[in-house]
Amino acid sequence: MGNTVSCCVSPEGSPKLPSRQPAERLEDYQTNTDVSDDNTGPYLQHISDREVPDELALESNPSDHARASTIFLSKSQTDVRDKRKSNHINHVSPGLLSKKYSSCSTIFIDDSTVSQPNLKSTIKCVTLAIYYHIKNRDSDRSLDIFDEKLHPLSREPVPDDYSYIDPEHKLIYRFVRTLFSAAQLTAECAIVTLVYLERLLTYAELDICPANWKRIVLGAILLASKVWDDQAVWNVDYCQILKDITVEDMNEMERHFLELLQFNINVPASVYAKYYFDLRQLADDNNLSFPLEPLNNQRAQKLEAISRLCEDKYKDLSRAAMRRSFSADNLIGIRRSNAVLS
Repeated sequence: MGNTVSCCVSPEGSPKLPSRQPAERLEDYQTNTDVSDDNTGPYLQHISDREVPDELALESNPSDHARASTIFLSKSQTDVRDKRKSNHINHVSPGLLSKKYSSCSTIFIDDSTVSQPNLKSTIKCVTLAIYYHIKNRDSDRSLDIFDEKLHPLSREPVPDDYSYIDPEHKLIYRFVRTLFSAAQLTAECAIVTLVYLERLLTYAELDICPANWKRIVLGAILLASKVWDDQAVWNVDYCQILKDITVEDMNEMERHFLELLQFNINVPASVYAKYYFDLRQLADDNNLSFPLEPLNNQRAQKLEAISRLCEDKYKDLSRAAMRRSFSADNLIGIRRSNAVLS
């Protein structure tokens, strides 16, 4: 993916992951793999039969299901409650209202929508979510491939206390902002980056901590840019941004990241929308307001044009889906006719 080295590796080189299937389904899978006849190979179970039941998936995989709560929002609520409680006890007033509100004569809106989020505000929210992940982590579970001491991103010596000091939000924002600016990535890619990051923490049972946050974030950005953006950034391009990292290191980290995700890089639209609105909620809780501007004729025409563009896009997708459905129905009808004639 994005380089001369394939992302597929031999089974011997893959990290051994704990099985995430219930015991009953695992027994069924083992039984089915033993079933074969003289003319066919081993029974290959369909991917839908190997999916985790909804009850378990909703509890453990918020990056896969829209009904599950995002991890970053739940981790941030502790700090938000403590801050509100402290302000109430100390009688701290909210101060002057800086947020703009619409009136009968003026409507204030921001440029951020689900389909076209504001880049700067989205990166601030995503990095704040990463900050809360690090600050309110449960433990320091990690892997060597993500350890910055073992795989440094620069030639500068890593401090001895690198694994004990939590990074500030500004440091995380500068790191991500530099990558997005240099690689010219979109705001949608930032949201998908957060989805992949939480999926990695859930699937591999890891924690993002001071020792590994840079490489985990880099791996998530690398994968999100290739999956989401039409013109993907190659691994060698990131080596031009981070001068001291090698292509071989990037390739190895990408392979491990994919394997830890169990090659599940699908992001449903409902999950993407959930993360977008939860990031907006995170911004409201932490006084990170999106830039509001009064609605004028030019902005109204722009919004109307974007709306028409989205409607045309969805109409084209629905027509394509209907054509595929008709083709499938015709194929089934032909097979039935052949069966009757035979």
